Amino acid sequence: MTKSVTDAVRDRYTCRSFITDKPVPDDILRDILDQARQSPSGGNVQPWHTWVVTGDSLKGLQDAIAAEIKEGQSGGQNEYRIYPEKIGEPYRTRRFKCGEDLYAAIDIPREDRPARMQQLAKNFRCFGAPTLLLFALGRDMQQGQWADMGMYLQTIMLLAAGQGIATCPQAAWTNWTEIVRAHVPIPDEQIFFAGISIGYADDTAPINNWRTDRAPMEELVTFLA
Repeated sequence: MTKSVTDAVRDRYTCRSFITDKPVPDDILRDILDQARQSPSGGNVQPWHTWVVTGDSLKGLQDAIAAEIKEGQSGGQNEYRIYPEKIGEPYRTRRFKCGEDLYAAIDIPREDRPARMQQLAKNFRCFGAPTLLLFALGRDMQQGQWADMGMYLQTIMLLAAGQGIATCPQAAWTNWTEIVRAHVPIPDEQIFFAGISIGYADDTAPINNWRTDRAPMEELVTFLA
């Protein structure tokens, strides 16, 4: 049964462990992406471009990045800055706490850098998900169209959650932009934006039982009358 929008918003989370051998049926994935075309877009520009990567194509991409990581490389090929160079408060504290809570959920202490790096590398195996969605938009697009892209990704993730399908939005893929471009035909006139790993959650994985906390509404919303 498809969930309500309210339930999908409540239940959606960033999944970090998928059932590898349980792909999303092609008809369901196509339906999600078809419905996502209704995402809001200023001036109806619809700036988003999407690639669905599975099978040998996904394995080739994953193996190429894994080989670089094995050689001690860390990527750093972003075409845009994901976070501000000097992120202020309260945002810095929120981001730091998110990372600390994540590793605590899987019993990796702060001083165990190798274990943290191993967990980070799982990003580039899609945390076991059998499908990766990649997104790009034109280099000439402005902040409004980047906002459109964010709404498009959120629409995809909520539609997936409504079907009981898990997602993991990952800006981390942009650390390996050159390798991604070598495996996926993203035109030069487009900026590689992010990825979403998509599949069915491994509900037995401890990391999937952890959730980020959120600031109270009173801290974020101002009512004027």
